[in-house]
Amino acid sequence: MFTSADGSIDLRVSAYAVVTDEAGRLLLPHWSEGGRQGWTMPGGGIDPGEHPADAAVREVYEETGYHVELDGLLGVDSIVIAAADRGHPADRPGQALRIVYRARVTGGDLRVEEDGSTDGVAWHTPAEVDALDRVDLVDLSRRWAGLLP
Repeated sequence: MFTSADGSIDLRVSAYAVVTDEAGRLLLPHWSEGGRQGWTMPGGGIDPGEHPADAAVREVYEETGYHVELDGLLGVDSIVIAAADRGHPADRPGQALRIVYRARVTGGDLRVEEDGSTDGVAWHTPAEVDALDRVDLVDLSRRWAGLLP
């Protein structure tokens, strides 16, 4: 475990959703923040007092324009990132607790988030996802959803 000199670590709790369509394509936003970028799962930070499921639904809408209904919890993951490897300058490491749900689209229209941490969004076939520059959460989520062996 990475810790700072005083033993502290920043904690970020986030909720994400695996959203697929009837053709088997996966919905992914393109993340671009702090000089880093890649395709990621729709989702993000949980607001204080917000339920993780509500955060996942809100974040999917903010990043994709789609309203979704959750179909169940897929898993919870925890990673620790050294201070030097964080997307923003930091003097201590960060821990990301990532809660992933399965979801299905119930309405809305595909659109790119305005003034957020993502700058694109698209549906991708499994072969297209394999060829993308993507964060590790994408493959972890695909595995949990049964989309990867």
